Amino acid sequence: MAEAYKVQDAIHERLTAKGYGPLVGHKIGCTTKVMQEYLSIDHPCSGEVFESTVYHKNADLKLSDFHRIGVECEIAARLSSDLRPTGTPYNRENIGDAVGALMAGIELVDDRYDNYPSFPAPTLVADDFFNAGVVLGKENKAWKTLDLQNLKGVMLIGGEEVGRGKGSDILGHPMEALAWLANQSISQEKPLQAGTFIMLGSVVKTVHLEKPAEVTIRFDELGEVSVKFA
Repeated sequence: MAEAYKVQDAIHERLTAKGYGPLVGHKIGCTTKVMQEYLSIDHPCSGEVFESTVYHKNADLKLSDFHRIGVECEIAARLSSDLRPTGTPYNRENIGDAVGALMAGIELVDDRYDNYPSFPAPTLVADDFFNAGVVLGKENKAWKTLDLQNLKGVMLIGGEEVGRGKGSDILGHPMEALAWLANQSISQEKPLQAGTFIMLGSVVKTVHLEKPAEVTIRFDELGEVSVKFA
């Protein structure tokens, strides 16, 4: 996997040079059982997100701009301070002080292959784990009052529910996913920085859109976020 992340870094440099803009966020894949089973990968993997692919609250996009677009239902965290080495690994208990806000988020994923679940994890990691952007909701800075494990999320397409999950689906607790990425980033000598956001993993199996539709996700206490595809 180390080589896959090196390829990912090289692709980031090339795409930044081509005008995608700076990297402003991270995504973690395979943090939930439903996604691990879907992709046949039993461990988390990470990618990064370019500034030019970040949308807020609501977005209007075109299906024709993607190969085969998919949508995912996630909790996102915004860091208020750097997550640098402390001599002790990060965990769900000690990482919260670095989180300034949580929000609902839709991850946009694009099947740039014939059938990406059939590809091995290193290939998907090299390709930023098929990320194509994110739509972020309103930030909740009072998130520490929330019961994150029981935070319920639901995805609707055209007003019809297509899946639901909860915070405990994400490695047992959403902050465990963030801690995993913080520790991995330190091991790669590029600690997570204040101001960046992290998509913590989908609680719903990826849904691919074959025709125009409006996608909405909702999380208790975090509100909703939508994207329309024409």
